[in-house]
Amino acid sequence: MYQSFDSLPAHARLWIYQASRTFDTVEKEQLFNGLKDLCEQWSAHGTPLHTSFTIQFDQFVIMAVDEKVNGASGCSIDGSVRYLKSLQDQLGIDFFNRTCVAFLQEGKIIVHPFVGIRNLFESYTLLAETVTFNNTLTTKGEWEKHWKVPVKESWLARYLPKTAVAD
Repeated sequence: MYQSFDSLPAHARLWIYQASRTFDTVEKEQLFNGLKDLCEQWSAHGTPLHTSFTIQFDQFVIMAVDEKVNGASGCSIDGSVRYLKSLQDQLGIDFFNRTCVAFLQEGKIIVHPFVGIRNLFESYTLLAETVTFNNTLTTKGEWEKHWKVPVKESWLARYLPKTAVAD
């Protein structure tokens, strides 16, 4: 049962999917309509779930379930993943590549392969203050407070040049 994302409580469980590229206007509309349909039908063992989603920066899909109403089962979570994989195939967008890291630079999302991150810090292409995204958060409340963080406050801080950490 679809709910507005804003109406879900802070304890709602969520999953963050980072796309390999930004969505164009048509893709974003297709995603919105498809995800809304999915939320309307999303259930666990036949019981409707209180669900929602949001699309952020035209590159992230955040799906959420209020598990205090009804908990998501492994099968129901697998169903949402199957749906995203079908969209991935239709749109040519990878939602499951964990080898790239997204950053907010000059108001745009820039995705860099993880293997080159150290060089980007050493060349000052990325800075300690550059915003990155913590896609491992599991509740809406955490997401609201800690999703966008400066690199220096993230797991990426270990790759900063020592002078950047001292600043």
